[in-house]
Amino acid sequence: MRVHIIAVGRLRAGPQKEIIDDYVTRFDRMGRGLNLGPARVIEVDDRKSAGREAEAELLRRAIPDRAFFVALDERGRIDSSPGFAARMAEWRDAGRSDLAFVIGGADGIAAELRRQADFSLSFGKMVWPHMLVRVMLAEQLYRAASILAGAPYHRD
Repeated sequence: MRVHIIAVGRLRAGPQKEIIDDYVTRFDRMGRGLNLGPARVIEVDDRKSAGREAEAELLRRAIPDRAFFVALDERGRIDSSPGFAARMAEWRDAGRSDLAFVIGGADGIAAELRRQADFSLSFGKMVWPHMLVRVMLAEQLYRAASILAGAPYHRD
């Protein structure tokens, strides 16, 4: 199951990008034998001046056809790392070939696009900077693959 991290804004070289690249590489290695991955990051232009609807259209176009669409949103379901890993295994085992995680810009995801999501995921009740959410998602993807592989990275 290919994984797509689709996000508003472009990350420049720096610590956040390095961390994301590291976790995506780890996920790809760990997930290969689990039929998870590869993962790729797709960045769409930041359209703050045109509003969330303009960003939503760019995000919508970046989601692969028939992909299972997960919106990262503060109103979404809060899950544990093992729960998230089990959910990813369920989506994979249901025959999904593409899994798209969508991260909105500074103002979040437009309501219309949020409603189209197959699932909504939250990293807690606090609001996180959208660039940091990418880092957190990349780490959780690697952690999920690690849990599913029985590797010692995640400790209960």
